Amino acid sequence: MNQTVNYSQKLNAGSLFPNIQAKTLAGNTVNLAKPENDCDWKLVVVYRGQHCPMCTKYLNKLESFIKPLKEIGVDVIAVSADSQSQLQSYLDESLEISYPIAYGLTIEHMKQLGLYLSDPRSEKETDHVFAEPGLFVINQEGKIQVVDISNNPFVRPDIETLVNGLTWIRKPENNYPIRGMHQ
Repeated sequence: MNQTVNYSQKLNAGSLFPNIQAKTLAGNTVNLAKPENDCDWKLVVVYRGQHCPMCTKYLNKLESFIKPLKEIGVDVIAVSADSQSQLQSYLDESLEISYPIAYGLTIEHMKQLGLYLSDPRSEKETDHVFAEPGLFVINQEGKIQVVDISNNPFVRPDIETLVNGLTWIRKPENNYPIRGMHQ
């Protein structure tokens, strides 16, 4: 029996989010960690790619939470390793979103983020290595406040629960620290 060992480095809660840039279809280069739209926190959703129907459902569901996230100062971006043409096709055929979506994560970027990487099962799936789902919430100091990574498309944070939790965390009177920091 052949056993493969994967030694991926995971990002720690409370660490600085890496300086990773990706492109949007408009041709803009965006810093994934930099909040925009008058927000001071950022939610970065890494999705598998246009080939993933579970990602499509998740990203479309996220659309209904954009307003509540903005109300608590959390900006949103989604990103994958797809190419520009794959993202364009995905937006044309499957997504109904208003928030920014970017393309072109490299294997190096995905490893920096501590994501699980997968090879396509066939050319029908996709033509490149892709990241399994990841979700990062970056606070006003550029630190990872919340992190969730999965090795498959079936396990992701429930968006409503996440937004309710972030709403509670953002209330100053709750003085809620970054969790998972015990060494």
